[in-house]
Amino acid sequence: MTLVLDARSAARGIMESHMVIPVRAGAFTIVYPKWIPGEHGPTGPLNDVSQLRISADGRTLAWSRDPVDMYAFHVDVPPGVHAVRVDFTVLLNAPGDTMSTANIAIVNWNRDLLYQENVNSHDYYVKAALLLPPGWSYGTALPGARQNGNRIDFDTVPLNVLVDSPLDMGRYAKHIALWRQGSAVQWLDAFADEPQDLDFPAPEVTKYERMTPQALRLYGSRHWYVYHSLLTLSQAIGFEGIEHHQSSDNRASSDFMTDPKEQLGGGDLLTHEFSHSWNGKYRRPADLTTPNFQIPMQTDLLWVYEGMNQYLGDVLSFRTGIRDPKTYPEYLAQTYAELDAEPGRLTTPLIDTTVAAPYLYQARGDYSSLRRTAGDFYSEGHLIWLAADVTIRKLTANKKSLDDFEHVFTEPQFTGPIVKTYTRAEVESMLSRVAPYDWHAFFQRWVYAIAPHPPYEDIEQAGWRLVYNAKPNTYIASDDGVNAWYSIGARLTQDGEVRDVRDSSAAWAAGLIPGMKIVAVDKQQFTPQAFEYALKSAQNTTAPIEILATRNGWYGTYLVNYHGGPRFPHLVRITGRPDLLGEIMRAH
Repeated sequence: MTLVLDARSAARGIMESHMVIPVRAGAFTIVYPKWIPGEHGPTGPLNDVSQLRISADGRTLAWSRDPVDMYAFHVDVPPGVHAVRVDFTVLLNAPGDTMSTANIAIVNWNRDLLYQENVNSHDYYVKAALLLPPGWSYGTALPGARQNGNRIDFDTVPLNVLVDSPLDMGRYAKHIALWRQGSAVQWLDAFADEPQDLDFPAPEVTKYERMTPQALRLYGSRHWYVYHSLLTLSQAIGFEGIEHHQSSDNRASSDFMTDPKEQLGGGDLLTHEFSHSWNGKYRRPADLTTPNFQIPMQTDLLWVYEGMNQYLGDVLSFRTGIRDPKTYPEYLAQTYAELDAEPGRLTTPLIDTTVAAPYLYQARGDYSSLRRTAGDFYSEGHLIWLAADVTIRKLTANKKSLDDFEHVFTEPQFTGPIVKTYTRAEVESMLSRVAPYDWHAFFQRWVYAIAPHPPYEDIEQAGWRLVYNAKPNTYIASDDGVNAWYSIGARLTQDGEVRDVRDSSAAWAAGLIPGMKIVAVDKQQFTPQAFEYALKSAQNTTAPIEILATRNGWYGTYLVNYHGGPRFPHLVRITGRPDLLGEIMRAH
């Protein structure tokens, strides 16, 4: 199959896809990718396909969409025709899914093609080319790029490799070689809406230059030849990270690389996706590995794929210094506290969030803390794999760690970008090779059974204890909004909109509900400062906090009977115990 993607109008929010697809005469079906690797669900944006035309030998062929599988298109191929031309317009931008601006565009190839049904994507070959807008640069791991003017031709590759090789392009770009060893190289390809956002501070670049050395030390292996950390910097394109074997599709706000607050809150963006090259792309759950993009994926092992990777991506963010390792206890405190105060965990085990991931990723609406979210197997995965790390250290008198497991998990030391699948039993067996233990029971407790609380014993074994006090948590303070989740039991925006209310909390008992907007607190106009003052004042009285709120044009007064003051989670050292958290997060 050949594909020419005309992206010269990307700044207008459209691209044109031109394909020649080998066919056979008679009834023939072509399909649009539905189940997208890294997105873990049937997320192929079918609504972005427009103006579809199929022709052969200059003659238009009629096509029809399958009435059940709307991702499939049927065409009758005349005798003697061995290839059809398929053209369609790609619509790039939708609410919550912005893929281009006046100066940046993101190419996810699965959005730009159709292919023959029922083929194995590893054995179905594509030769792709791209037409760039004038004056734009690009970055991609797709091999064999040859540029002539504004046209780039790439090597012929299997379909799965093309889909696994996103491309970013833009008017303002910076390409930084973060690491080299022989022919192997890691690039940071950054594209910004405004050129000044590419003026990265030199110390920040130095931290990102440590990504590969720290990852090689962590995993003891490498399964890529050339790696491209693609990064768009824009206020219009939403925050996102999608993993690929030799690249990652990272999207952040315009000041992501220049604002320390952004690096604190999202400092694991590039390290998380980079870590996926080992865990998720090279090692991949067997039931998540499918021959093509129409076959449903089974996502039950995302607690390894994403959960372990959340832990390892965070570890790398601290070991590189992108985040200060001294702040890790604050990060861990807020992660633990948020999950411990989630009402949904009392009825729903973590495994259900992974099995239900294809729809939980798309879930929207009120009371997410009751439903649980796809984010849970990321953040609780961090806690579970930290517990595994501390357990290994305890079992081996601190002679081994999860790093040793990663060396076993990702062996042999060097391969190209291939896939090696695993099952739960194999993961448990590999852990036992490092530290004999009943790992099946360990995961049964924390993943497969209802766990009223996340793992905590390992935090104390690591030399720390969880406390709550009025001092703001460093990581919670870096987020926008007013976090009263651990006090009255509500999350608010800066202007007082109620985003969520915790079951059985004081805010819940008072009748606050998501969607309300708090107008006044204790008869003062709402501001974050007035709200904090009300929390502090309530410690010295038995009177409830009086909240005036409005929703859908109706006003009401709500009495919040809470007297504990501002409350935030922290970890404090346990005297006499070694600091394993510091050992885990220091540069190795």
